[in-house]
Amino acid sequence: MPASARLRRHARLAGLLAALVLPAAVAAEGVDVGKPSLLRNLVPADRLEEAAAGEYRQMLRDAAAKDLLARDDHPQLQRLRRIAARIVPHAASHNPRAAKWRWEVNLIRAKPVNAFCMPGGKIAFYAGLVEGLRLSDDEIGVVMGHEIAHALREHARERVAKSGLTQLGATLLGELAGGGRYTDFARLGGDLLTLKFSRDDETEADLVGLELAARAGFDPRAGVTLWRKMSAAATGEPPAWLSTHPAGANRIKEIERHLPQVMPLYERAAGGR
Repeated sequence: MPASARLRRHARLAGLLAALVLPAAVAAEGVDVGKPSLLRNLVPADRLEEAAAGEYRQMLRDAAAKDLLARDDHPQLQRLRRIAARIVPHAASHNPRAAKWRWEVNLIRAKPVNAFCMPGGKIAFYAGLVEGLRLSDDEIGVVMGHEIAHALREHARERVAKSGLTQLGATLLGELAGGGRYTDFARLGGDLLTLKFSRDDETEADLVGLELAARAGFDPRAGVTLWRKMSAAATGEPPAWLSTHPAGANRIKEIERHLPQVMPLYERAAGGR
C-alpha cells in the first residue's frame, strides 16, 4: 500500500477513534452528582411548576404594592439579567425541561440577604444580598448557579413528594401521578418560596452551581469568597439565606476540593470571551 494511502487510512482511523473517545471525555467534564431522586416522579413536574409560577406572580404583586419591585431599567436588575443570560443556556444539559421553562429574573429592593430559583426557572434576588454584601459578578454567578441548580435537580419536587408521603399518604400521590386535580402544593410541601433543602441537596446545588457558573465564564473560586462573606454576615441575626443555606468551613472545603473539576471549564469559557 502506498505511503500516502496508509497515511489517509491512519487519519481516518484516528478520526473514528476521536469520534468515539472525545464525546465520552467531554461528557466526563465537570462535576458528577449522580441521577436525581426517582421519588420526585410522584409529583407531576408541570403542575408543580404551575404552582410555583402562581406563587412567584403573587410575590411580585406584593413587592410592587410596597414599591419594592425593581423596574426593568434598574442597574442591578439589568446586571442580574445579564448574568442569567450567560448561565441559563447551560441549564438544559442538567435537565432537559429547562429548555422549555419561561425564565424570569427579578430584583426585590429589600434588605433580606436572600435569593432563590423556583421550579420552572423563576428567579428572584434581594438587594440585601446583591448590594448589602457587595457581591462581584463572579459571586452573583455562583449564587445564581446554586439556586438554578436546585431547580434543575428538582429538589423542591422531591421535597413535596416526601412531604406528601409523610402527610397525606401514597393514595393522594398516586392520584397526582395519575392526573388528579389536586394542586394545593403548599399543603404538601410548604411554601415553595421558603422550602428548606437537605444537606445532600445543598451539596448537589453547590457543585452543579459551580459548574454552571464556570461554563458561563464566572470564576468558581468566587464560591469561597462568597461563603466567607456569608459567614461574616451571620454575626448577630443570621441572614435569611443562611436559614436555608447553612454556611461553614466544611462547605468551603468541599467547594475547594471540587475546584479542579470546574476550573478548566471556566478557563476555557473565559478565554473565549
